[in-house]
Amino acid sequence: MKAAPRKKTAFFCTNCGSMHPRWQGQCRECGAWNTLHEEAIVAPSPSRRHQAKTVEARRIPEISVENCRRIASGIEEFDRVLGGGAVPGSALLVGGEPGIGKSSLLLQVADIYGHRGSRSLYLSGEESVEQIKARADRFGIAGEAVSVANITDLDEIITLAHDDFQFIIIDSIQTVASSAFDSPPGTVGQVRESSSRLIELAKQTGKVLFLVGHITKDGLVAGPKVLEHMVDTVLYFEGDRYHLYRILRSQKNRFGPTGEIGVFEMTGGGLVEIKNPSQIFMTSAGSEPSPGRVISAASEGSRSFLVEVEALVTTSPYGTPQRVASGIDGKRLAIISAVLEKRGGVMLGGNDIFVNIAGGIQLDDTALDLAFLT
Repeated sequence: MKAAPRKKTAFFCTNCGSMHPRWQGQCRECGAWNTLHEEAIVAPSPSRRHQAKTVEARRIPEISVENCRRIASGIEEFDRVLGGGAVPGSALLVGGEPGIGKSSLLLQVADIYGHRGSRSLYLSGEESVEQIKARADRFGIAGEAVSVANITDLDEIITLAHDDFQFIIIDSIQTVASSAFDSPPGTVGQVRESSSRLIELAKQTGKVLFLVGHITKDGLVAGPKVLEHMVDTVLYFEGDRYHLYRILRSQKNRFGPTGEIGVFEMTGGGLVEIKNPSQIFMTSAGSEPSPGRVISAASEGSRSFLVEVEALVTTSPYGTPQRVASGIDGKRLAIISAVLEKRGGVMLGGNDIFVNIAGGIQLDDTALDLAFLT
């Protein structure tokens, strides 16, 4: 009996998505270590091979942008991060910790777009349609212009997305599988193939594509790094799930500012935008001053607001003192401590140091260093 032909496999880098014929410790393209994983590959069928098309190049003055005007949602904090609204034909990647509110935010946005006359298609590979309906009821979302389905097959998704929808939401891209690959959903090849075809659909039809992405323990979107290069906008939904406040941060935006943030509060009725962040980040406003607590100005994106900075220095009961930072980079705390010892004459070698930004948010503004010193 003739043996079945062996499946053709290759090794893909989870960091950059490059393909290698054999395993090796370091990716020769991006230099990352231990990132190559074996996946089966399937040659595309004749029906899926693209035929060469005649393409005409046009001069820039001849190109009309009437069909590329931004579509505002009416949620000011959301539109601010996008640069004024979503651009037709764009692809947006939304990442964040599990349970942080990515799905809730996009479901609310889809409903509001519906009030403005645009239909949305919400496709989930993680929740049933009944579970999505239950969440919509909990948030008071009518969803008259929002259609939902539980689909993970890429070809079925593309067929359904060709209907009269302006917004396509895929929750999440790691659950989508293409028949072109024999590997399970979420692998490098699957994510790259699925993303590529969905983005191609958005560009050709002018639909706005939202891709929800899982993140790794390092805080990066799971899958090949090339995914972030393929999309037009990369958004991260940040915050502590045990706190009420969330920050939507733009890490990349081809059509707007990078680094812009929007602030939201998670309530029983869904996410509510916070137009004045200073009101929520100054937890001790109006109370008597106390040691170890100071109000400081912070700048993120195009906006400035006030935050409360808390610090505590205490004698360490252990041989190695602790440096614990919440809301800022721990390396910055180590630098500040070293400067205080070297230039300020403050001996901290035997003390534990704890610093915190009230509200459970993460800030990168180095101007906060002075508040820690104070």
